[in-house]
Amino acid sequence: MKNFRQTHRPKKSSLVIGRKAVIDALRSGQQLDRIYLDTRAQGADIQEIRGLATQNAVPINYVPEAKLNGFNITSHEGCVAQIAKVQYHDLQEVISFVVEKGETPLFLMLDGITDIRNIGGIARTAYCCGVHAIIIPDKGIGALNEDAILTSAGALEKIPVCRVNSLMKAVDELRMNGIRVVATDMNANKNVHESDLKDPCTIVMGSEEKGIYPALLKTCDEKVKIPMTGDFESLNVSVATGMVLYEVMRQRG
Repeated sequence: MKNFRQTHRPKKSSLVIGRKAVIDALRSGQQLDRIYLDTRAQGADIQEIRGLATQNAVPINYVPEAKLNGFNITSHEGCVAQIAKVQYHDLQEVISFVVEKGETPLFLMLDGITDIRNIGGIARTAYCCGVHAIIIPDKGIGALNEDAILTSAGALEKIPVCRVNSLMKAVDELRMNGIRVVATDMNANKNVHESDLKDPCTIVMGSEEKGIYPALLKTCDEKVKIPMTGDFESLNVSVATGMVLYEVMRQRG
């Protein structure tokens, strides 16, 4: 999984450097985008970092020492964390907030989308279409860094993002709250405009290459597709997301 993507060197002020500092940040609840660990790093403190990262749904990237040295810092002890540019929210808290406001929940779940330009474009469209929150996994998705925020035209700083350690569990949580989960799948039998999207729902979008993870796809309540002419393999995921969300807006409007 190629998820170590830096188009430029992050500012030192955005980093937490060293094992103890990272442990303290995790214990205090500071929001971290991800942790970079030297592939050779060992010890009790490394085990603690892994455990705390799991509890806080912070992804860990295992990288060679050269990558850590590329941050142009010293005494990193094989461990560097990047402070989150996006503030993450608890999914249940967002659901409760939306329901208490008397609004019809609309969530967007992203599975396996690693291109930050697509993520930025998706966030921009989601914000304009009234999506209440974007749900992402803690692994297997592009970093929501400065480049993603720039591509989103700032939308990633305005729309709530819920980072979860399991999309499957998130589906269960959504369903328990009466929110239907609708997957987009090019092999679906039903076109998106044939589905009733006026009720509380979550739209699930997968990557252009692999689509939605099969096990996740099976848990969804309904599968829909965007009708296409010709035999082109797939739409760009950002464009496809916009088409589905505008159909939701059309039905609810």
